[in-house]
Amino acid sequence: MFDHPVFQRCQLHKIRNVEAKLPKTLAATVAKKMRAAYHDPDPLPAGATLEALVRSLDKNHPGAAGSLREGLAETLTIGRLGVAPILARTLRSTNAIESMIEICRDHSSNVKRWRDGQMALRWCAAGMGEAAKQLRRVNGHLHLPAPRTALDNHTSVTATEYKQGASSLTITKTATQVPRNSRHPPAPGLPRPPVSPRAYEQGKGTRSPQQRPVL
Repeated sequence: MFDHPVFQRCQLHKIRNVEAKLPKTLAATVAKKMRAAYHDPDPLPAGATLEALVRSLDKNHPGAAGSLREGLAETLTIGRLGVAPILARTLRSTNAIESMIEICRDHSSNVKRWRDGQMALRWCAAGMGEAAKQLRRVNGHLHLPAPRTALDNHTSVTATEYKQGASSLTITKTATQVPRNSRHPPAPGLPRPPVSPRAYEQGKGTRSPQQRPVL
């Protein structure tokens, strides 16, 4: 699955990044439209709404428009995977991950001297163990099999397309290769092999003087 990853960008951070590039009078309106689009279970109209919002901001607020446009499709991944709304509340942001990171940071806050990277890894593992004591099931965990099936289907389709593309590339490359000393014209789009003036005058095609038989 990690050979063909599927990305879901944090929608909350995306809203904050866009708001930071807008005046306060406009930031609240844009944030409201973005939240409405992100809560739409159908990714097609949600994407169309966000694209229209990008176009409306492009002229007067290009920074906000560029921030919204960057990775726009990856903010709608949970909709394309058919994640249930109750589970999407957790997966639409990175809050669950940041909570564990904050616990790890607090656990190692008293360490003042880091000897090497291995020590940092040990303290990180210890912090994650401490965080595990406070973990709980996310809301909508019973709906997790559905996105897992969607991810498996995506991975299998992507892997098949990758293999077919690689096979097609190999066949095309083999079919268009022309031997360097061949007298046949090269395939369209390929450069013609060089012909030395002496070989051309003697009608020897593309053979170099070293390749002609010595009489």
